[in-house]
Amino acid sequence: MPSSKPSSIRSAGALPQPVLSQPAPVAVFLVVTIEPGGESAVRDLLAGLAGLVRAVGFPSPDGGLCCVAGVGSAAWDRLFEGPRPQQLHPFQELEGPRHRAVATPGDLLFHIRAARTDLCFALSAEIMKRLRGAVTVQDEVQAFAYFDSRNLLGFVDGTENPVDQAAAEAALVGEEDPAFPGGSYAIVQKYVHDVDAWEALAVEAQEKVIGRSKLTNIELDVPDSHIDVNTVTGPDGEELEILRGAMPFGRPGHGEFGTYFIAYARTPEIPETMLRKMFLGGPESGPDPILDYSQAVTGTLFFCPSATFLEAIPAEADKE
Repeated sequence: MPSSKPSSIRSAGALPQPVLSQPAPVAVFLVVTIEPGGESAVRDLLAGLAGLVRAVGFPSPDGGLCCVAGVGSAAWDRLFEGPRPQQLHPFQELEGPRHRAVATPGDLLFHIRAARTDLCFALSAEIMKRLRGAVTVQDEVQAFAYFDSRNLLGFVDGTENPVDQAAAEAALVGEEDPAFPGGSYAIVQKYVHDVDAWEALAVEAQEKVIGRSKLTNIELDVPDSHIDVNTVTGPDGEELEILRGAMPFGRPGHGEFGTYFIAYARTPEIPETMLRKMFLGGPESGPDPILDYSQAVTGTLFFCPSATFLEAIPAEADKE
């Protein structure tokens, strides 16, 4: 019987997954681990994911339903033969003087976005129906747009995201990894905020933590602020960019208020450098002052292969 893993995937002209899709009002983040023997169900789901998204979203053409799927380091070789994405590795846990970036289990990521909650719910339900018994859910977060693109700390988020060609260059793998063009690395972390402590600060103190004015979103010149610590530059002094898709989530009845952070990048080195500055600090700045009010409770790294790669995964019937 032929191998149950795809051994050859086109390495040119790859169509990316919808990593570059515009922000949506609603999102669902699903992180799961694969049970022993669940690999076939996962491969079938990934191979048919684009068609499943089209089927669920077809009755609502204005709903903007899309989904990006990512695979973790430990799961990659269980699912696929052949080369691995060159920079795929487990999430690197960081233990700083005051704060910790935890590493948590995660074999698969599904980042679902739409204009309506019911579309995200329907696609999530179909994905889990097809993976029932094959995976265990480690984290499930329903996120939402909040007022004018603000987080639950009251500040506008994602202001500095690159757009158009700059976004593609920041987020999508190119010729440097010829087996996986059009792919993207995704780092995800769930942050829970101490809203009571945050709201006890005067607005001016909050602005010094963030590095922006709260009302107008104007960047302020505040050394060691959140914005300052999260700025990474290359050898030539040019700022290195990632594509952020963070969204608020919460359950007020449970006292839960948070931000689900996701960063897509051409190389995980850039967001990992940001996290090291945030949690460990450095000779010039850090750690990030926002961590006094926000705790990271998850942390995982995934590779999101191109849609071309996923659609080329052979169906189980083709392997007989």
